[in-house]
Amino acid sequence: EFGMAAAMNGMALHGGIIPPDVTRQRISRKRPTVDPSPPIHTAQTKTLLRQRLREERRAHVAALPPGVMKLMFLRPPSPVATMLPEGATVGLYRPIGAEAPTIGYANWLHERGHALALPWFAERDAPMVFRHWADPYADSAMERGPYGMEQPSAKTETLVPDVLFVPMLGFTARGDRLGQGGGHYDRWLEAYPETIAIGLAWDSQLLDSIPTEPHDFKLRAVVTPTRLYEDNA
Repeated sequence: EFGMAAAMNGMALHGGIIPPDVTRQRISRKRPTVDPSPPIHTAQTKTLLRQRLREERRAHVAALPPGVMKLMFLRPPSPVATMLPEGATVGLYRPIGAEAPTIGYANWLHERGHALALPWFAERDAPMVFRHWADPYADSAMERGPYGMEQPSAKTETLVPDVLFVPMLGFTARGDRLGQGGGHYDRWLEAYPETIAIGLAWDSQLLDSIPTEPHDFKLRAVVTPTRLYEDNA
């Protein structure tokens, strides 16, 4: 099952306050009740849902006190850290807008000897690849990519992450993910199915259900500021 684990008090998942206890709850794989009304095309449903979720995520992050923000996503929680093989190459992302931050994870992983990689695009229609992010403490080897994001220089080494932390607009407790709609991560993970995909998200991004298509991949786990949703199958 894709279950809810480690419902934490405070920021214990991210290096903050240690809770007095930890509760664990399993989430049923039972599929949502089917709406008998005429179906809306999945792509159209996703487009409308993305618009709503972008606004809700922006409002959620804007309401967080700056002091609390600094305590979030400082390091992977212990169950996630155990998913990282020794010497594994880890893929991350540079957050855009209100996406969950990754710099705390990057620093923690770098200090423990993991090679880091970031998405890289030659042009807007080119497939996503990952290139070596040599130093998360400095941006000297970064360049502006075709989507306006900072990405490693084209001169850096191409890598294939063993573990990949991914952003999202929404997710379910069953491991479904709703991304921005470009399909970059879906296509990359289809080509590298052995890579462990873990989501980083805000608690407000949890949904009861997401319209899925055959190419959509499942997440092994999702980390939020207060919970870890983990695939226990």
